[in-house]
Amino acid sequence: MSTLATSELIPNHHGSPMTDSSPSATWSGRFDEPVSELVKRYTASIPFDWRLARFDIQGSLAHARMLRHVGILSAEDLAAIEKGLAFIQAEIDAGRFEWQLDQEDIHFNIERRLSQPDLAGEAGKRLHTGRSRNDQVATDIRLWLRDVIDRLQILLANARRALLDQAERHADTVMPGFTHLQAAQPVTFGHHLMAWQEMLARDTERLADCRRRANRLPLGAAALAGTSFAIDREFVMRELGFEGLCENSLDAVSDRDFAIEFLAAGALIMTHLSRMSEEMVLWMTPRFGFIDLPDRFCTGSSIMPQKKNPDVPELMRGKTGRMNGHLVALLTLMKGQPLAYNKDNQEDKEPLFDAADTLLDSLTLFAELVPGIRVQAEAMRRAAVEGFATATDLADYLVRKGLPFREAHEAVARAVRAAEGKGCDLSDLDLEALRAFSPLIGADVYQVLTLEGSLSARDHRGGTAPTQVRAAIARVRQSLG
Repeated sequence: MSTLATSELIPNHHGSPMTDSSPSATWSGRFDEPVSELVKRYTASIPFDWRLARFDIQGSLAHARMLRHVGILSAEDLAAIEKGLAFIQAEIDAGRFEWQLDQEDIHFNIERRLSQPDLAGEAGKRLHTGRSRNDQVATDIRLWLRDVIDRLQILLANARRALLDQAERHADTVMPGFTHLQAAQPVTFGHHLMAWQEMLARDTERLADCRRRANRLPLGAAALAGTSFAIDREFVMRELGFEGLCENSLDAVSDRDFAIEFLAAGALIMTHLSRMSEEMVLWMTPRFGFIDLPDRFCTGSSIMPQKKNPDVPELMRGKTGRMNGHLVALLTLMKGQPLAYNKDNQEDKEPLFDAADTLLDSLTLFAELVPGIRVQAEAMRRAAVEGFATATDLADYLVRKGLPFREAHEAVARAVRAAEGKGCDLSDLDLEALRAFSPLIGADVYQVLTLEGSLSARDHRGGTAPTQVRAAIARVRQSLG
């Protein structure tokens, strides 16, 4: 929803109302005239930053406990703040919290409610001592992002396990491997799925690395220069489970590179899911006929009753463009900003939130879709035979017999042309016909011209031999725990 279209009363995602009937803004003492209604709607972030509320309360609790720890708050003030914030969290969870547009954002909304007489009263007004909205929102976003990354890591592990299960079932299932979308060499379907798994494994590593840099505390930077109060940032760091501090106050409040890094990692996840989706879409067509997908992931046509469209993979492929757009949006947002904080940074949240939703939904669906893939093994095998997929094996055979590779390559190319002319596979040519291309060819050649012979010959780590596929699956299972 556009902020310009915000109505007088808007139900948010928790079902609680949003109004613009609150008192004047907290900072209004500096101004001679009220902010216009249009500007309120244009600058308000409440329609989307409501989802930071839980993390804002977490940060405020840690800040309040630190203020008590250093003697700025009394024990009575801390108790009132803790009780009030717990009540506010319950109101939000139940959908009873009234978000007010005049208060701009979640920070002012929560502080306003906390400071009311029925909650913390005057103690609530002391909570903001030693901090600014600038370091407060930077902390909230990092807390939120850390939580999202942790949930994504669980979903990535689920998706990888689903791929391992399918790969194990099809460690021996022959299919053509492709380059340039042309049949190249035989592989197993299990080996192919393990390539997908490797992509998601690197995505897992990237997110873990991103989390490490995001997990640094900006609170204490205040508006931009730090605070004159004798705060204890390490205390807050430990309370919130951060691994380190943002060491420069200007940088702490103004940069969003950790968010950009997350979007870059997310764009790569979606790119990998898109490539996998593209293959599922292709494989499901009658021209391939390699797989079928469960009906629950497909739709029909409004006019063609025979159609079964792979809508989920198609949409997953399409949402990758949306994800890439969010990455470019944040890069563009940050590229011209001078130090320190600027209002531009309010625009970081909608792309971030939508990106997280897209990733969470896509990985959830992918992990559910993979176990339902129904493999048409005979169609895969026929396609592997049709493409002269063992031609490289014949060339390798000749090299082992002593022929230089370039000469072996030429001999096999002529043999393929001859078999193509006869409408048969290389393995269908008799020994005399094969020896016409090289006298080094003997009766043992037929052992390397079979699909199974080609697969088993690649018996090294990373190869497509079924024994190696199973070994790779075992290694990944162990790493996943």
